[in-house]
Amino acid sequence: MPVTSKGTLFPAEISNEVIDKIKGKSSLAKLSNSTPIPFNGIDFFTFDFENEASFVGENEAKVPGGTIIGSKRVRPYKVEYSARYSDEFMFASGEYRLDVLHRHSEGFSKKLARALDIGAFHGVNPRSRTASTVIGDNNFVHDVSQTVTATADPSQDVESAIALVQANELDVTGMAMSPAFRTALAQLQNPQTAEPRFPELGWGAQPGSIKGLPVDTNSTVSFNNAAVKAIIGDFQSFFRWGFAKDMFMRIFDTGNPDNDATAGDLAGHNQILIRTEAYIGWGILMPEAFAIIVP
Repeated sequence: MPVTSKGTLFPAEISNEVIDKIKGKSSLAKLSNSTPIPFNGIDFFTFDFENEASFVGENEAKVPGGTIIGSKRVRPYKVEYSARYSDEFMFASGEYRLDVLHRHSEGFSKKLARALDIGAFHGVNPRSRTASTVIGDNNFVHDVSQTVTATADPSQDVESAIALVQANELDVTGMAMSPAFRTALAQLQNPQTAEPRFPELGWGAQPGSIKGLPVDTNSTVSFNNAAVKAIIGDFQSFFRWGFAKDMFMRIFDTGNPDNDATAGDLAGHNQILIRTEAYIGWGILMPEAFAIIVP
């Protein structure tokens, strides 16, 4: 298929912009740390020192300690987004073209952020809203077996989920919750005073923490009517995600590269198509470090 620019890289300032903006649009990017992911993948190792340390007296024999080593292979998945524009782009000034690319990158960054959450939370392809054969079982819904069934008191549900994680002697560093679960927390009242139990959530506010726990509200948590209200756990230590180094852009001026039967041939409709591609990977290193609140 003829193209006007083959596999050229984004200008550096635009790639940086995409990465910077994703942090504000993805719960997982907000609650966890990113690391570069090479194209051929990367292994993350976990060490479980299963016994306690031992005080040893003079001339006293040492006793076995023991450790369990686990590993998780994280490979990047290709994520693409294509959008059609007027072919005026091809004849306009350089300033206009750069403005179009910036606007395109803004839209792509939001879609990429949602793709990270939707794929890692549910194993679903965002566009088709069906289970992704590419992602397979690499997602929270499949990997995490610790669940709390929601009750009339969402605050107690959070405490129960935290208790499940802490029972494994692990920490809780954050919670990603659906808008509906945030609303349920906001509507809780103190039975003695009828005052809101979480006034910081009033009128749709989305604070970065509740009672000291980092939180993020995002529709990706309950995407596609998923049976998930909130995911709680140690995102800092046991969830890893990241981009492969380069993002790619291709510009098409003829043909039907997005297989859109309605829109048809680009040249026949005075259009171009800008396709952006990125590689993003993730891994849940220890499923028992998380718990899910379900309906």
